[in-house]
Amino acid sequence: MDSINIIAEIGSVHDGSLNNAKKLIELASGSGADTVKFQTHIADAETLKSAPNPSYFKGESRYEYFERTGFINSEWLEIKEECDRNKISFLSSAFSHEAIDLLENLNTKLYKIPSGEVTNIPLIKYIAETNKEIYLSSGMSNWSELDTAVNTILNHHDKVTIMQCSSQYPCNYENVGINIINDMKVRYNLPLGFSDHTTTNYASFAAATLGVSVIEKHLTFSKKMYGSDAQYATEPEEFKDLVNGIRAIETMNKCPVDKDDIEMYKDMKMVFQKSIVSKIKIKKGQIINYEMLAFKKPGIGIPPNNIDKIIGKVAKINIDEDLIIKPENLE
Repeated sequence: MDSINIIAEIGSVHDGSLNNAKKLIELASGSGADTVKFQTHIADAETLKSAPNPSYFKGESRYEYFERTGFINSEWLEIKEECDRNKISFLSSAFSHEAIDLLENLNTKLYKIPSGEVTNIPLIKYIAETNKEIYLSSGMSNWSELDTAVNTILNHHDKVTIMQCSSQYPCNYENVGINIINDMKVRYNLPLGFSDHTTTNYASFAAATLGVSVIEKHLTFSKKMYGSDAQYATEPEEFKDLVNGIRAIETMNKCPVDKDDIEMYKDMKMVFQKSIVSKIKIKKGQIINYEMLAFKKPGIGIPPNNIDKIIGKVAKINIDEDLIIKPENLE
């Protein structure tokens, strides 16, 4: 099993600042992320000027926001080069054919299809035709819509990871849909991922135990930053905890324990388990009965679960009170 690809989702947290974008790449790399993800928005290509805002962001129109925070081609190239310098993989969600063309010019190795594009089959087909690996976010789609998107990709190749995601900002625990990850395993038999929109790391930890290969979480300098993403994103120390937790869970998943292999507990068993001891003085020739015995630490003698093998035996010697019963002293 390969390591989980931990994605630091930058989204639009950079607020259109190339310097912010570069600093966020550095922050993501330093926090232990494997991949940093942006969103390639080209306002004219993806939205009408009259398109409504989501309920959680009213600062400016979507068109104005995308236009103001979008990067030009040369800036995207700098972003890609900054990722290379920081030894972190570059990824971006594509929201239009033009965005795909831009990312192709950057020689991107991987595409993310965002939740809102699952029913945009022409866009999905255009991405699939690049023959590059795809992360498909399930987000706001139902099974029928997701099936169509998956099959569209599979008509070209099978390099697709399906990401369980709930398109709610922030997402409450009741709507995370952890159960859907197991449903997807059965339905698709493809690699799976999880995009976490909750305000804690718990959902990501739960997903990590289920064998996903990708986990995505928003990253920001501060939740107080302006924009549609920052207030629901993870701050640096939280993100480091996310990475550390996922890596710990990975180790647990990769190291199954044999319940019958208890050699590691040998010293602990000696200290914490008990032995059969004499409760009273036992004279030579006496037949051992239950009332003569007690169970006390340390566990270096006959264990209590063998008491039936002791009852009815005859003492070969005098045994003082509070001594560990030894097999050689019985007959």
